[in-house]
Amino acid sequence: MGKKKSSYEGLQKSVRSLKTPEIEVWENQYSDREYVIHLEIPELTCICPKTGLPDFAVIRLDYSPRKWCVELKSLKMYVLFYRDVGIFHEHLTNKILDDFVKAAQPAWAKIEVVMNPRGGISTTVNAEFIKKG
Repeated sequence: MGKKKSSYEGLQKSVRSLKTPEIEVWENQYSDREYVIHLEIPELTCICPKTGLPDFAVIRLDYSPRKWCVELKSLKMYVLFYRDVGIFHEHLTNKILDDFVKAAQPAWAKIEVVMNPRGGISTTVNAEFIKKG
């Protein structure tokens, strides 16, 4: 009897091109000042691509805005998109950071995704972006 393949496994090869909702921004009136915005989203859910079971996580995102700040309702809708997406924790973290950086164009950004334990194992994935030049 062969191993049953999850319907989410194929996504992992094309995760960078996954079409996600737009993260909207608004113009920062203090772009001449360096400051940090800390966002915490305690209710991310996604699907394990191996088991098809739900995963739960907390997202912590810090960034230093330049011209743009992230509009929070659109970020909430972006995060809700992952509810039905089968994705590895590492891919999830990096995809969120990529999309966030593309939208906000910050001086730097750091993301930490803390997954609830699954199978007795806790996973935390950190990634960061630092603008070159």
